[in-house]
Amino acid sequence: MDRSHTSPIFALATLLLLLVMLGPVVGMLVAIPPAALLTAFSAPGAQHALRVSLIASCIAASVAALLGVPAGYALAHADARRRGGALFALALPLAFPPVASGIILLESFGARAPLGGWLAAHGIVLVDSLWGVALAEFFVAGSFVAITACAAFASLNPIYEASARTLGASPGRVFFRVALPLAAPNVLAGILLAWMRAIGEYGATSIVAFHPTALPVYLYVTLSAEGVGPALALCYGFAVLAAIVVGMQWALRRRVV
Repeated sequence: MDRSHTSPIFALATLLLLLVMLGPVVGMLVAIPPAALLTAFSAPGAQHALRVSLIASCIAASVAALLGVPAGYALAHADARRRGGALFALALPLAFPPVASGIILLESFGARAPLGGWLAAHGIVLVDSLWGVALAEFFVAGSFVAITACAAFASLNPIYEASARTLGASPGRVFFRVALPLAAPNVLAGILLAWMRAIGEYGATSIVAFHPTALPVYLYVTLSAEGVGPALALCYGFAVLAAIVVGMQWALRRRVV
C-alpha cells in the first residue's frame, strides 16, 4: 500500500487530534514530578483504594472473560439476526451514563429490591461492599469481552475449525485447541480493555458501593478535600497504568496484524 500520496489535510487532522488528546496528558506529566506520584500512593487511603480497585477489577474482568469468551464464540457462529440482536443488547450498558448504570443496579440489587433483599437475607450484601464494587465494574465493562471475542472468532478462517471437525474433534476440542489459540491475541486485548475500563469506573461504583473506597472514588474525594494538585498526582498513576495496558494491547495485536 502506497502511503506517500495522502493529502496534507489528513496529516493536519491527525496532528490536531493528537494535540487535543495527548496535550493535556503531556501537560500533566510535565507538571507533576514522579516523586509526587510515589507520595500520593504512599498514603494509607490511596493504598487501600488501590487494593480495592485491583481486587474488584480483577474479579470483574475474570467473570467477564469466563462468560464473555464462550458467549463471543457462540455469537460468532450464530445467524446474523441473533448475533445482531445479542450484540445490540450487550452494547446497551456501554452506552448508559455511568451514574445511570449505578441507579439501575440499585433497583435490582439494593436492599429494598426483591432480589437484593433476598440476597441480603442469605448473607450476600452487594451495596457498599467489595462485591458491589466488582458488580458495578462488571456491569459497565463486561460486555467489552463478549463483543471483542465475537469479532475475533468471526474473523477466523472457518477452514481450520471445519478441518478439525472432519478429523473427529468434539465441539469443545475445536474451541479449546483450534479457535481459542487462533483468536487469543484479540481476545486477550479485549479482556485488557475491559479490565482497564473496570478499574477506572467511578459513576456506577460511587452509587452502588461508595465504601469500600475504590481508586476513582478516592480520586474524587482527594480532589474535593485537597484540591487539584494532589488529585493530579493520582491521575499520573492512572496515566501510567493506561499506558501499560495500551502497550500490552498493541503488542498483542501486532501478533495478528
